[in-house]
Amino acid sequence: MNRLLLIVLLFAAGLSSCTKTVDVQAQINTQLAKDDQLITTYLKNNNITASVIDSAGVSTGIYYKIDTTGTGTGLFTSSTQVTVGWIAWQLQQSGTLSSVIQQTNTFHPTFILGETIRGWQFGLADTKMSVGGIITLYVPSHYAYGPFPQTTLGLPANAVLVFHITLYNITN
Repeated sequence: MNRLLLIVLLFAAGLSSCTKTVDVQAQINTQLAKDDQLITTYLKNNNITASVIDSAGVSTGIYYKIDTTGTGTGLFTSSTQVTVGWIAWQLQQSGTLSSVIQQTNTFHPTFILGETIRGWQFGLADTKMSVGGIITLYVPSHYAYGPFPQTTLGLPANAVLVFHITLYNITN
């Protein structure tokens, strides 16, 4: 009887050690493809010409449109402080923008660029924004909040975001 119990326990332990492997990169790539389809369809349906940010030869899926060219040149590092104003929307699955989810009016906060979402890090630095410039960013969920819902903003998991950003100052 003890041997039978031991065999059953060993068998159960063997089965419990078999776990599904989760291919996180495959999940990210699948979501990025969905987000890219949503963004490109929105851009096409609204006759918006936007470029995609390329990072080291790889498309990020972050699209941008320079609305106003600023003055001067900006040097961006992860410790660069940026003073910005913005309006943010969620690009919904229906292909429309939500009502404004967040905006600055007269108050323009300053952030350390390396502490913002990756979409802003790429969007401000890789497009070579300069002071006074205005840019619209179309940010896939992976470069925003990913699979984590942001309940305080009313955002579900994997929310694609659109930002209209004015760059007021750069400090290194």
